Amino acid sequence: MSEFDKLCKEFEKIDPATYLAFLAAKSKDVLAGMAAVTGDLASAVESYVDIVLMAVASDGKLSKDEYALIAPGLSAAVGEPISYDDAKKIMNKSKLNSRDNKAAVDALVDLVGSVSPEIKDDIVILTMIVCAADGKISGKEKAWIKQLIRE
Repeated sequence: MSEFDKLCKEFEKIDPATYLAFLAAKSKDVLAGMAAVTGDLASAVESYVDIVLMAVASDGKLSKDEYALIAPGLSAAVGEPISYDDAKKIMNKSKLNSRDNKAAVDALVDLVGSVSPEIKDDIVILTMIVCAADGKISGKEKAWIKQLIRE
């Protein structure tokens, strides 16, 4: 088993309260680091939300645990509460590997590659947390995470 797979297994064991604590603790630093690269906080927030949504969409499924992690941010982004069923519809429309999203994925991977190594590590950790929210980091989710690591 590779070190990456071992790390994935560790994240799969984390309880929901710890997931939320990790997200809260790391998000501020990640947003600041991304804003330093993008030039403004609004662009950094948009890119951060895109990374989280792509992490959720990477396996093509939205679990209730993943929804619980993204619902507050998703609702804030659209200005109204988003139900689980509505969130599933949104995720179904945003297939990670579709032709339309390829450029967006490439741009995000490039952005992650341009932040400091510490912020990049935090982005990867946050992505792993989101992917592990349902207790399993799938093969497709691992492939998404590896794209962020390689850049």
